[in-house]
Amino acid sequence: MSTTTRDATAASSSAPSPSTLPSTSTVPAGRTLDRVRTVRRRRRARALATIGVLSLLILAVFCLSLMVGRTVYPASDVVRVLAGQDVPGASFTVGTLRLPRAVLAALAGACFGLGGVTFQTMLRNPLASPDIIGISSGASAAAAFGIVILGLSGTAVSLLAILAGLGVAVLIYALSYRGGVAGTRLILVGIGIAAMLQSVTDWVLSKAGQWDLQEALRWLTGSLNNTSWDQALPVLGALVVLSPVLLSRAKELRVTELGDDAAQALGVRVDRTRLIVVVSAVGLIAFATAACGPIAFVAFLSGPIAARIVGPGSSALVPAALVGALLVLSADLVGQYATGTRYPVGVVTGVLGAPYLIYLIIRVNRRGSSL
Repeated sequence: MSTTTRDATAASSSAPSPSTLPSTSTVPAGRTLDRVRTVRRRRRARALATIGVLSLLILAVFCLSLMVGRTVYPASDVVRVLAGQDVPGASFTVGTLRLPRAVLAALAGACFGLGGVTFQTMLRNPLASPDIIGISSGASAAAAFGIVILGLSGTAVSLLAILAGLGVAVLIYALSYRGGVAGTRLILVGIGIAAMLQSVTDWVLSKAGQWDLQEALRWLTGSLNNTSWDQALPVLGALVVLSPVLLSRAKELRVTELGDDAAQALGVRVDRTRLIVVVSAVGLIAFATAACGPIAFVAFLSGPIAARIVGPGSSALVPAALVGALLVLSADLVGQYATGTRYPVGVVTGVLGAPYLIYLIIRVNRRGSSL
């Protein structure tokens, strides 16, 4: 046997067998699994903390809106009124005037926030808001037409606005469907439809008399003045019925962010899911708009704000609804009492939303279209 053969034989005999080698593959896998679990726990904790903080802020602003006004009532009087006790002066002011207004502000804000973030998530674009793509414009044009041309008021105007919002959403969806719905195509179609509807609204307002013009402009601006329980209860019903539908589709909605092909490969029926969430989101927006008008930019702002607060990897549906409620409550409080003049809530949200729209357009052009 040669020297080379003897060396090879000795090396092979001294080398450890595969069965005696330490398993190195399971250690990284175990560490990776632990890291994934840790990240998930942190995300879950952050989401729960965000929801908790937002809920507390909403409760604080809600209570403050019941206390302040031309007459300031102590918290004890407000609690007694909410408990059903008769408090002279406070029972009417708090129970009849302020409470329905605050409830509608919170409900409408939640509807706008949840509906807006649904569109933004589904179309993977923060510009895909009902404010931008024409759904709110459809409800507004129909309401103005009903008030000025048809002489409608109250519930009839609300029903017409709801039907118009749904109809415009169906029209936009149909015009943008080409073997599927691309986000950019739907946004462009929606912007075009919104411009046409704004022209209709302008024409209707040019035909309006003085009284009808004031009523239409108050509605178009987005206002919570003269709120009653008749306006708040339908919005509550829409939120109770439609929000569980959207929340039940939260996981599928997040998977669609990967793209239609990837979502279908993961077992998501994209067209069916998209149709369900569109109808539900439009229903929320339409009911909220019918109750208090198209409060500008709430649906547009809530999603990006919530996404940044809750962080990546977590659903922004519930946080966006809470952000929307907080925005409308806070804006109404600022518009009523921050200055000597009382402004509709839509004016305040418009002042906040317009600069952010400009910033977001610049950001989307530079970095892409993710929230």
